[in-house]
Amino acid sequence: MTKTLIIAEKPSVANDIAKSLGGFTKQGDYFESDQYVLTSAVGHLLEIRAPEEYEVKRGKWSFANLPVIPPSFALEPIAKTEPRLKMLSRLIRRKDITAIVNACDAGREGELIFRLIAQYTKAKQPIKRLWLQSMTPAAIRDGFKRLRDDEEMLPLARAARSRSEADWLIGINGTRAMTAFNSKEGGFFLTTVGRVQTPTLSIVVQREEKIKSFVSRDYWEVRAEFVCAKGVYEGRWLDSHFKKDGADPEKRPERLWSRAAAESIVTACLGKDGKVTEESKPTTSLSPALFDLTSLQREANARFGFSAKNTLSLAQALYEKHKVLTYPRTDSRHLPEDYLQTSMQTLESLKENANYQTFASQILESRWVRPNKRIFDNKKISDHFAIIPTTQLPKNLSEPEQKLYDLVTRRFMAVFFPAAEFLVTTRFTEVAGHRFKSEGRVMTSPGWLAIYGKEMPAAGKNADNDRLLVPVSPGETVLTDKVLIDDMATKPPARYTEATLLSAMEGAGKLVEDELREAMKDKGLGTPATRAAIIEGLLSEKYLLREGRELIPTPKAFQLMTLLKGLGVKELTLPELTGEWEFKLSQMEKGQISREEFMQQIARMAQVIVKRAKEYDEDTIPGDYAILQTPCPKCGGEVRENYRRFACTQCDFSISKTPGSRQFSIPEVEELLGNGQIGPLQGFRSKMGRPFAAILKIVPDADKDNFKLEFDFGQPQEEEAGTADFSGKIPVGNCPKCAGKIYESGLSYICENTVAQPKSCDFRSGRIILQQEIVPEQMAKLLNDGQTDLLTGFVSQRTHRPFKAYLALGKEGKVSFKFEETAVKASSAKKKATTASKTKSSAKAADTAREKTAVKKTAARKTSARKAKTEE
Repeated sequence: MTKTLIIAEKPSVANDIAKSLGGFTKQGDYFESDQYVLTSAVGHLLEIRAPEEYEVKRGKWSFANLPVIPPSFALEPIAKTEPRLKMLSRLIRRKDITAIVNACDAGREGELIFRLIAQYTKAKQPIKRLWLQSMTPAAIRDGFKRLRDDEEMLPLARAARSRSEADWLIGINGTRAMTAFNSKEGGFFLTTVGRVQTPTLSIVVQREEKIKSFVSRDYWEVRAEFVCAKGVYEGRWLDSHFKKDGADPEKRPERLWSRAAAESIVTACLGKDGKVTEESKPTTSLSPALFDLTSLQREANARFGFSAKNTLSLAQALYEKHKVLTYPRTDSRHLPEDYLQTSMQTLESLKENANYQTFASQILESRWVRPNKRIFDNKKISDHFAIIPTTQLPKNLSEPEQKLYDLVTRRFMAVFFPAAEFLVTTRFTEVAGHRFKSEGRVMTSPGWLAIYGKEMPAAGKNADNDRLLVPVSPGETVLTDKVLIDDMATKPPARYTEATLLSAMEGAGKLVEDELREAMKDKGLGTPATRAAIIEGLLSEKYLLREGRELIPTPKAFQLMTLLKGLGVKELTLPELTGEWEFKLSQMEKGQISREEFMQQIARMAQVIVKRAKEYDEDTIPGDYAILQTPCPKCGGEVRENYRRFACTQCDFSISKTPGSRQFSIPEVEELLGNGQIGPLQGFRSKMGRPFAAILKIVPDADKDNFKLEFDFGQPQEEEAGTADFSGKIPVGNCPKCAGKIYESGLSYICENTVAQPKSCDFRSGRIILQQEIVPEQMAKLLNDGQTDLLTGFVSQRTHRPFKAYLALGKEGKVSFKFEETAVKASSAKKKATTASKTKSSAKAADTAREKTAVKKTAARKTSARKAKTEE
């Protein structure tokens, strides 16, 4: 008997298909029925790579090996999912499997996942396509009745494969060319570029340039307090003749650009009567749309400070582990049109949760779940729909998981509620020819805001976001009792946070023109599933730093932008590249251009990037460079920055901008030139790309006529000679081995007695341990308390993965790691011991109480017996 193999993209989809079609029994990682064998991938199982003869190891990247444009691509299993690939391969080779249904997600990426599996396993069976936009049982059964022919899906498959290969070609050639260019003077200065990564970085760099070049301007605003029969209200002065000035966006109708003008308004209006005109009109506020991944990441970052990566991880856990949210890697904010019944079932489940019972019941009783294109619209769904709660109620969620679940659940309920209603009053007060504006808003019906705790204001009181204006009778005159001047200054644009950068990536299509904008309108830079990884990649490659919630571009980021523009490949910095690709890929999906034509254009682009980097033989790249404040250590002349070096304008002194493949910042160079040394600094890389830390010094070269930059890795010479002098230095604590004083010295913290004559102690601990800097405050905690705070920047030498741990003092002053789980277990054990102790004490007290009671009862019985005997 022959069977059809169904391959879904994820195990959860395979489960849904099995339940909808029925008749399956589970056989490990797949299901089987009389008609079908059903299984799934777990996302991408394979990645493309160049054939072996085109591969070049990272330490040997050079222009000699570029460009890399292989005639075809090989496939390589992803190590962690290889067992799943092997299982799929076995099923495809089964003799009874005579057809395959591609049930991967309905979109370009789902098509690619399936096509790579089919290619790698050399599947020969005929293929049909299941195209689902909804996962209800009815939609799944209907989808199997209307399977698409494989021929119909080939244009989408070509576009999917082309996008993947184009990203590889531009990423590999761009990264290797820029790395080779920056490594000309030695070392290995890894410089990554990519179609999405680099334009995203460009957005942050451009914002930082605006902040740096921003010149603050003083301005003034005037506020007045008016007294009427029923109270006091405030108004702000506005220029009645104001017109927008495109050349000066900082001009606003309420701003005055001289204090004298503000003072003249005060003089003219103070103590004068004013005439009042006003209008009140009702307005409504609809609830926000359902969450897609990007909007969920933005909201979680703004509310809780969660990183985009953390939010995705939490949402994935709520989907896979707890099964309380739908699939999170989606770019849609709508539900399928057949999801009304499912939505009502979800609300029925939420009625069982005390936090949501009231609102879920209200929605169902009021019959607010009904067809509505704002919520249910198949045209606004590609391969996945919006993130909503499932019918399963959560159990044992962590605090962050609970916060995210609550965010999604309240948003889901809010979309069914009616709009919030307000009465908005706008009042103008005319005084001596000047106009003041006052605004007030009163909530008349909370609508969906009730879900977020917004209730009707009590009589005479203001609720949050409600500003009541005291009433003024028609024709009433008011008195200008106070007129105040506010001193203000314009502010630079805010730095990007993860929330605002995600918005910028999502809306990048607005930055491009015409037909490209149309191609990008629903795409932006990256996809909801990849944007968090793009930001994390920029952080890990040291293009960005995270300070609090702000993302700040590093000198390495500015250098990359300077390089790309100077080499004439600035298209890599623009979202237009994505717009152009999306436009052409959509044409390919419609059969309007061929895959060959598109890939030829990509190959030409890779050739141009490499050619321009290879041929650029000038000493420096044009750019906006710094003039240092610290003079040249050799002649006292002015030191200027160029693309590669910091060089004196008066003599031949210069130092590299990237010693050990690490980019200097301007403050670091100022300190180095001023003090003759700096450090320890991290982020240096060996020729093989391995990270290391060191102190940098400027020292005379061999002929004493110039200076050179030198790494210092070991002990200072005076320490080796036993002549180290710690006088004037502040100790960080006492030695755990001999009670001597501990001082900073080179790359270590050492005991004063390790350099004494004779040496009586050997305590030493690194200032940098596995790429984690141990600042003096933490060393002091280690010495005084026996343990540092939890440190998060350690990187394993074996796996190169970051980890967090405490440093703790062990026996004989040995410094070792103590992991969070150990600390938690120790704390738990301590609590148990304390509880046991308390229980033991309670038991002992109870035993004592029982003994006393027994003694009393025995005494009472004896007394009663004596009394009875006497009576006899």
